[in-house]
Amino acid sequence: MSIKKLTVALLFIAFASSVFGEEGKLSSFSKAKKELRKIYSNHQITFYASCKYNYKDKNNMIDRSSCGYVPRNEYTKKGKINKRARRIEWEHVIPAQNFGRQFKCWREGDSLCVKKDGKPYKGRKCCSKVDKKFKIMQADLHNLVPAIGELNADRSNFRYSLIENEPRFYGKNVDFEVDFKKRVAEPKPSIRGDIARIYFYFEKEYDLKISNKDKKLFEVWNRIDPVDKWELEKNEKVYKIQKNRNEFVK
Repeated sequence: MSIKKLTVALLFIAFASSVFGEEGKLSSFSKAKKELRKIYSNHQITFYASCKYNYKDKNNMIDRSSCGYVPRNEYTKKGKINKRARRIEWEHVIPAQNFGRQFKCWREGDSLCVKKDGKPYKGRKCCSKVDKKFKIMQADLHNLVPAIGELNADRSNFRYSLIENEPRFYGKNVDFEVDFKKRVAEPKPSIRGDIARIYFYFEKEYDLKISNKDKKLFEVWNRIDPVDKWELEKNEKVYKIQKNRNEFVK
């Protein structure tokens, strides 16, 4: 092999090792988002609101007429168009903070997590830089779904639960509620099982701790909302990329 070809091969190996982690899992969130666009190319429907979307329409990806979505805030406090109400974002069903808190880099930072001005930082930014396992968890395709940006922002890192009286902030046809005071979000019945099975997968795959209260709720959701066709299809598509399946989707 010539020196030129050897150099190219070594560069490719270095790139692959930086993007893929153990057993072929992705370790790059940006790479994961690119793969998700392909995975959802024939199923461009938002997770929480069931809105059709067109990822290529950068000015307004969301087809509001397909779902009855009405933004809670059409405009920002500064009077500008709320761009997050017009685009989809890749939502972590299990928020990064929920699994990130188990990492030292999230809680305390790292010697490599220092800004140019000398100030240290921690949290997601630090772990995304220094911890391989965190990067793999953050980029796990099983845990990522398309969501309207505004709903993604409002859900934040809130727990999933049931909300009494169910105020409809996003239009009467969008069955997704948020209680900002109690910091909980209630998803529509048709995706509750999906959510439960993602939590069970993370519990087994990464030893995620789930409270007894949440575990009981998810067990109920898993029973009343069985696996559907799209879950099975996505599971196989993810397997082809990161070489593992969610064994609770079957």
